[in-house]
Amino acid sequence: MTTCRELLRKGTIRLREDGIEAPRLEAEVLLAHAWERERTDLFVFSEDEVPSRVVKEFCALLERRCRRVPIAYLTGEKEFMSLPFSVNPEVLIPRPETELLVERVLDFLREKKGAGELLIADVGTGSGAVAVSLAFYSPRARLLATDISCGALEVARENAHRNGVGERVEFLHGDLLAPLLARGMVGVGTVVAANLPYIPSSEMATLPPDVRYEPSIALDGGEDGLDLYRRLVPQAAVFLASGGLLACEVGPGQAAAFAGILDREGWRRIGIDKDYRGLPRLVTAVRG
Repeated sequence: MTTCRELLRKGTIRLREDGIEAPRLEAEVLLAHAWERERTDLFVFSEDEVPSRVVKEFCALLERRCRRVPIAYLTGEKEFMSLPFSVNPEVLIPRPETELLVERVLDFLREKKGAGELLIADVGTGSGAVAVSLAFYSPRARLLATDISCGALEVARENAHRNGVGERVEFLHGDLLAPLLARGMVGVGTVVAANLPYIPSSEMATLPPDVRYEPSIALDGGEDGLDLYRRLVPQAAVFLASGGLLACEVGPGQAAAFAGILDREGWRRIGIDKDYRGLPRLVTAVRG
């Protein structure tokens, strides 16, 4: 007989031996997933015998995690802005620092008076984390979310319906803002939010093993990591109404360079915010 307590102990040792940073926590997450229980149940029923099928599934998950498959891909779940999101290898796993992008956009939307609809474009939506969160926390917002990956758009649509905002988020396949501009949407947007690929191409091979499992199309930002942002800036200037906000997450060390690009293009009220680790990551600007 293998009890829950014993299985967790063995799993923790296995993960620790392979260099996983939080072995106990991850063992709990994986066992709860394999057993289809909550993590708290593992403590309440710590002396319960674990069914053999669960032991087998748990051991298989441990082996994949030791090969550095991200735990979010193993469980198919990731929380973002206190909302549940489905994830798979078609999409980048939502990061906590991206919540700062959502929070800044929400602050901007709260300043908008009146009862009219607020039109927001989420460029490179991926799992839909940004678009779905903005729709969930801002009832006046209508989201237009674009991505070049059809697989990512399928995941994003699922997440919009899962979180009850499917009717207010439209997903469009295409490059950056091209699908919206093709519709003649000029000078109508309230916000453009973007968390685009920003890893310099030369650094792709040096990424941590976990990150290399994520789609390269969602990571590789070209020579200096800002290729897609350079292309986005003039498109955003066309889509946004006067006074509209552009909010972009960039990599550490890129904020000043991107702010300089915006300054040269005539954007106003350019700001740089630091993430929760104190790194400059969020660049905002207002269309003149």
